[in-house]
Amino acid sequence: MKLYTAHRAPNPRRVLMFIHEKAITGIELVPVDLNAGEHKGAAYRALNPVATVPTLELPDGRCLSETRAICSYLEGLQPEPNLMGRDFAERAFIEMHDRRVEWYWLLPIANCVRHTHPGLATLERPQFADFGRSQGEKVRERARWLDEQLAEHPWMAGERFTIADITAFCALEFARGLMKFDAGAEGFARLQAWRERMAERESARVF
Repeated sequence: MKLYTAHRAPNPRRVLMFIHEKAITGIELVPVDLNAGEHKGAAYRALNPVATVPTLELPDGRCLSETRAICSYLEGLQPEPNLMGRDFAERAFIEMHDRRVEWYWLLPIANCVRHTHPGLATLERPQFADFGRSQGEKVRERARWLDEQLAEHPWMAGERFTIADITAFCALEFARGLMKFDAGAEGFARLQAWRERMAERESARVF
């Protein structure tokens, strides 16, 4: 299999961390240069017509895009350690938390960065600075929500580490790097403590 990925982008990192947590080997990593627009070229669009990363090319030539779909495939390929739920009920609740983190935490971070950071101007044309700043405000609102959630359980989806933690961590690290968002300095002590626990994981240090 081949995984088409991009350095430092949060969605490829989600898949890379998932692969590392699963100890899956034998996947060739193929870098895609986003700044050069390689993802919009004909060769890459033949694999993924919506021109996003990551994309997983299967041995039979079929291609999977969308982070959650790729991880679902890999979970089925190698069920242990389980990261997406052991029965239908747990799977549903883990997916709920994962999707909440993706849509209400990662997406505003990405919108803020894409519309305010000068280094992303080549990818987001035109940039809408006011929209980006408003998304940055939502990032802080959602950080408070996550901090409150972590008062109820130690991990994003409950009592154990799951894919929802990978999604949240990749989002937070993206915000730390390009928004200079510091959960501890912003007053979100539980979120910061969770981040420090996550940062100790080998999968977090590799990528």
